[in-house]
Amino acid sequence: MTNTPAQNKLKHEQIQYLEFLSKDIQLIKRFYTICFDWTFTDYGPDYTAFEGDYIDGGFTSGIPVKGSILVILYSKDIETTREKVIKAGGIVQDIFSFPGGRRFHFTDPDGNELAVWSE
Repeated sequence: MTNTPAQNKLKHEQIQYLEFLSKDIQLIKRFYTICFDWTFTDYGPDYTAFEGDYIDGGFTSGIPVKGSILVILYSKDIETTREKVIKAGGIVQDIFSFPGGRRFHFTDPDGNELAVWSE
């Protein structure tokens, strides 16, 4: 039996898929395309799935609740990633050090808080 490309990305006990609520599906797609080059597949007007190099997920229509989850992405060049987030309209907390590296937090157009870290 041969694994599909999607199955090859699966890692034991690692996050495989995330779902977020979004007030505006089209706006959120533009934001994450600009910031992280994610691609999207729409499944009707109220759901879009996203695919990145190491994570898949989706956005469904709804009102996000701040603080329910903090998703942390990795960046090889944290300053460039920060500038992309700012350019896309994200509200960014400055880069700070923590044990293991540096990171910044940002809020997307729906108010979801995420973070980006680097060594």
